[in-house]
Amino acid sequence: MVRIYSSGAFRRIVAQWRYIRGVTPEEERGAEGATGFIARLGATMAGANYPVTMVQHTMVTTANAYHVTQEILVLPNYVHVGGTDSSGHTALHIARPERDLRYHQTFPLARLISRAQTGSISPADGMTELDRIYALPPRFPVWVGVIGYAIQSTGLALILQPAPWALAAALGLGLMVGILTAVVRVSDALEQLLPIIVAFLVATISFTVAHLAHYSFGSLRVLIAPLAYFMPGAAITLAVIELSTHQLVSGSSRLISGFIRLGQLAFGILIAAQVTGLGSSNLVDNPNNLIGPWAPWVGVLVYAIGTTLFFGPPRWFLPWMVVILLVSYSGQVLGNAIAGSYASGFFGGVVLTIGAVLITRLPNSPPTMALILPGFWLLVPGSLGLIGVTELVGGDSSAVLTATIISLVAIALGMQTGLLISEAVARLCRAHDPRAFRG
Repeated sequence: MVRIYSSGAFRRIVAQWRYIRGVTPEEERGAEGATGFIARLGATMAGANYPVTMVQHTMVTTANAYHVTQEILVLPNYVHVGGTDSSGHTALHIARPERDLRYHQTFPLARLISRAQTGSISPADGMTELDRIYALPPRFPVWVGVIGYAIQSTGLALILQPAPWALAAALGLGLMVGILTAVVRVSDALEQLLPIIVAFLVATISFTVAHLAHYSFGSLRVLIAPLAYFMPGAAITLAVIELSTHQLVSGSSRLISGFIRLGQLAFGILIAAQVTGLGSSNLVDNPNNLIGPWAPWVGVLVYAIGTTLFFGPPRWFLPWMVVILLVSYSGQVLGNAIAGSYASGFFGGVVLTIGAVLITRLPNSPPTMALILPGFWLLVPGSLGLIGVTELVGGDSSAVLTATIISLVAIALGMQTGLLISEAVARLCRAHDPRAFRG
């Protein structure tokens, strides 16, 4: 049972309990160590963008493994844990994410989560492992990440707009954005403004070159590839999932954050359109495949290579990433063929989630969240999020806004549906495997 107390009230209860029982610090060390580890583990998961429901489930399971009764409160940037061990010793811990985890750090975190849920690691060793995870340096030098971002952008261009001029633009603009991303990391203030800055620069360069070359066909699709990293699909998708599971506080905050990011990108593009003197007729989204029907599938492979260089996951993960990217893109293409563009994100989300869960059941497979994220990053750029908001400069804005919301929510509902299907099949087969939802 999960109970919620204010931190001040709970501290007073703990102090009174210690006084009445005459508990010494040495005697209570078991509860202190377990609750401290559980709190920090939950805060680290929050920093790795795990859904609040998964964070809470992990913390409760871990507390049960250490035989600690728990009082837990989980928010996206706050974790509150009070616990009592089998001897009656009580402790209270409050933790916040120390910082956002990089993608390659989520792999050892997933292994730690799996061990913590079974109680196969002591709280002290768990704390040491968390310190090691936070201290892990990037796998590649900065210049490799910049090149990786440019390759990733080119792969998306092969999927969204397979044309020689679009590939050249995606490569050059992706290289510029990768450099800016690396440089701005030294300043938190500049990092907050980075989405507006890169959107303005990318749009200004793209619109100017297109205008001088008298070629504006599909101009918005040229923008999406180098700006895909900044699109808020993850925040909005997690918001929909959390709101549907009654996590109103965390879901609402993520939703607002996602739409603010979307507004930042749109603001940068619209300002660029005004500076360059372009109107709504120049902001178009027309696919133009001048290479061949095989180009998008090659783009998936190129995207996987770029993602590996930019985010730096373990080397052994690349084949798994290619598989899950092909699976999710196939689901999106199939959904578009069966039910149209609005349903493509939903089908892609369903296939992505089911595929990730099935792969995780294989021996020596990666954690579920590590598999879902690359496929998720591939699905989001194909949505109408960025295109729809920029088209608000003209036309029927209410219809465009509705299409934007539907396209982003469709992916979230698809992932949630895929998870429900996977859980139902697991129950029917009576083949419960805790590895399937680890990390």
